[in-house]
Amino acid sequence: MCLIVFDWRPDAVDGPLFTLAANRDEFFRRTADPISWWQDAPGVLAGRDLVGGGTWLGMSRDGRFAALTNYRAPHEMRADAPTRGTLVSDWLSGSAHDSGGIPHDSPLAYLQHVAQTGDIYNGFNLLVGDWTRRELAWYCNRSDSAPALLQAGTHGISNAVLDTAWPKLVKKRTELGTLLTRDAMPTLERLIDLMRDPRLARDDELPSTGIPLERERALSAAFIETPEYGTRGTTALRVSAHGEVVSVAVAERSDDNGSHRIARPGDFERSFAFNIERERV
Repeated sequence: MCLIVFDWRPDAVDGPLFTLAANRDEFFRRTADPISWWQDAPGVLAGRDLVGGGTWLGMSRDGRFAALTNYRAPHEMRADAPTRGTLVSDWLSGSAHDSGGIPHDSPLAYLQHVAQTGDIYNGFNLLVGDWTRRELAWYCNRSDSAPALLQAGTHGISNAVLDTAWPKLVKKRTELGTLLTRDAMPTLERLIDLMRDPRLARDDELPSTGIPLERERALSAAFIETPEYGTRGTTALRVSAHGEVVSVAVAERSDDNGSHRIARPGDFERSFAFNIERERV
């Protein structure tokens, strides 16, 4: 996943706590399952990378959330690095423990655990949340910043550190903020449409990340379209408080209906809604 914009309101008494719109960018040849409840971890709702075995974004019935983007540093890529997607799935399934077998139950504790061995992975941003605790934390293994809890506000992550002012991030973060000012609870379809934007940035706005200029141009779109690589799916997520109840609504629009046959532009849609279980499973 390569572009995430989100609004975080942990103190909300009634209404949205978290609103997210995200694009997953990937090579079309890399197979993945669409968002669904996992058979081997029934409490996890996420897509699944069938090459590495992890996922890029997901949530759980007990209130966990995580999402990951790759950090663009082409000259630092190592073929022998472990897959990054398991950093998401380990949190969602509650399978990450310290050496004494004690689970890392809070987002910050989990990211501090990840940071201990963060240098063995290729570059990543990892966003981890727990809606029952009303905590959201971020860590990038290519940043000098330690894992940290995020304060309320509207943020974005692409393929650099949190809120790096790449044109597509600034544009979509601003558009999300404007949309939520007008309507605190837009439809999930509206959030998805926000991200399906193929317009390119001007050359004078482009970052310099070590890839050719033509490639930099193509990747400057929120919705990327090249012959072999592009935006494979868009996810919209809203987590809302209703008194003591916290509810989750999520929708995905993708180019794969589960058959692993790519259809562009993607129009296969799935949606799920559930209330968070208060007790850890």
